[in-house]
Amino acid sequence: MRTEASPRAVLAARRQFFHDGRPEGPLVASLLPEPILRSWRRCAERGLDSAALPRLEPMTAQELREVAERHDKLRRLCRPEIESLYADAMQTGCVVVLTDASGLILDALGNADFAARAARVALRPGVEWGEGTTGTNAVGTAIVEGRPITVHGAEHYYDPHGILSCSAAPILDPFGQTVGALDLSGPAAVDHRHALGLVRLAVEQIEHRFFDEDFQGRRVLRFQSERELLGTAREGILVFEDDRLVAANRVGLGLVGADWSALGLRRAGELFGEMPRADGTAHLMHTLAGGSLFGRFDGVSSPMSRLTRPAGGPRPGAGPLLRPSDREAVSRAVRMVEADVPVLIRGETGTGKEMVAHEIHRLSERAAGPFVAVNCAAIPETLIESELFGYEDGAFTGARRHGHKGLLRQAEGGVLFLDEIGDMPLGLQSRLLRVLQEREVAPLGGGRPVHVDFALICATHRDLRALVEAGTFRSDLYFRIAHYTLELPALRDLEDRLETVRALWRRLVEDERLSLSERCEARLAAYRWPGNFRQLVGTLRALAALAEPHRPVEAELLPPELSEMATTRPPQLPVAGAMSDATLDVLTVEAMRRALEACGGNVSRAARQLGINRSTLYRRLFNA
Repeated sequence: MRTEASPRAVLAARRQFFHDGRPEGPLVASLLPEPILRSWRRCAERGLDSAALPRLEPMTAQELREVAERHDKLRRLCRPEIESLYADAMQTGCVVVLTDASGLILDALGNADFAARAARVALRPGVEWGEGTTGTNAVGTAIVEGRPITVHGAEHYYDPHGILSCSAAPILDPFGQTVGALDLSGPAAVDHRHALGLVRLAVEQIEHRFFDEDFQGRRVLRFQSERELLGTAREGILVFEDDRLVAANRVGLGLVGADWSALGLRRAGELFGEMPRADGTAHLMHTLAGGSLFGRFDGVSSPMSRLTRPAGGPRPGAGPLLRPSDREAVSRAVRMVEADVPVLIRGETGTGKEMVAHEIHRLSERAAGPFVAVNCAAIPETLIESELFGYEDGAFTGARRHGHKGLLRQAEGGVLFLDEIGDMPLGLQSRLLRVLQEREVAPLGGGRPVHVDFALICATHRDLRALVEAGTFRSDLYFRIAHYTLELPALRDLEDRLETVRALWRRLVEDERLSLSERCEARLAAYRWPGNFRQLVGTLRALAALAEPHRPVEAELLPPELSEMATTRPPQLPVAGAMSDATLDVLTVEAMRRALEACGGNVSRAARQLGINRSTLYRRLFNA
């Protein structure tokens, strides 16, 4: 296969392809690199006229600003490499171009003289250089072909683009999705044989930087055949969740002989004969094919540490394990957040509402922005207004000097998470509604309104519609925040509780020498878990702390609430017509006792679960 062609050969190929009407001729195939010929044929099939100047309408300045904001994370990750290439571009008469996945130019920096010439053919921000609109070119063709490519001079489909020599490489995220392209373009009359190598190295660095964030709580394996390459952009990276491969870079997949289709399907045991110890240092490891590699897991655990403890962010295992249907719902919620549509998460206490909100934030285009969580039920009613909206200096007695920004403004550019919004005071609901409608926050004390930009995610364990009917929650606020509702199931409603217990144990406990006995697992799976995932995770952490290597944890170590009585089903009710008032009274008291036991003696929680007043529960149980 030919990878280069002389200018004379390319001109001969153009004559035969465009003017002689022989695009399938053997001479064309012998004179052109295969990717260029494939691109020419795709463009011809679309009916593009090679002799014309493509009609390209650049975006307005406002539209470009909005697009740039949507791709802020990509631009931030690429900034160091763009600035590094910029120094080379200034000296060699080139421009550095960053595009999104469609080929839309986001940034263009470089030699001013060449930039002015390039602008004549619309090589500037706000113009799309996808192959379908701009013909064969390095950016568009690299995206279509999924590989780095140079398009030199007359290899461009459109004649006017023959002044350019462009080298580009697609940028892939850790999930194998093309998120953009990096390009180095210069005048075709100058030899730019180094350009493609520079671009490929820069893209390697960018793709490597994706793994510096977003994977807290997951096992990130870094490995290479040479220990010295660990920590560089040449290292392979695989990310595991519950032992399943969920993300990777191209180097890592190549080292284990896999491709992007392995994500979500392959397990660690199908790729490696053994995994390195999770102590943050490099260890010798082997592939199933017998190859030797050096690998280490991100982070350093102390010798006494048995649980994964990522720095910052939600604790691993603290939230629910997302099933395929849940992941689809989360994916839809991400699209809602990116479209500025509020999301409401409903679920009982402990079902992982905040963890799901974190996941939505992590997967959205606002991931680079802050995640500000506010528990509306935890902040005293006298302080919640000042904490949310902020205040000016001297707004009230005890106010901080120079005032307080407020949590809504702290969420600028990111996600505001209002947990237990059903407990927000009625008077404060009207102020929040005004902020959501006007996108402005007025601090207490008479400060000027400040524009805010955040995505809103709310959560509640309560039935907001019932609160609206009762007059304790504003109907207009409810309809403003409940455009898309994500329901989280209670742990007791899951059919595969045993597998859930096992998966959470694997997520929480790093030491593979620690395990649960079958009887202990069965008891954990049978319990109804009134505290849902939060209660289960706490129990598993306690068991992990008591566990001994190579000695499965027995059921005797379970807490008292997981006794045989707590795990058995309630007695069957007698058939209709066979129940006396005395029998009904006994069953009622028994149900109350079971609820109180399940709630660890917490009378208020048990009453809420039974749907009765706390005083009724006291009277029936303690004054009988």
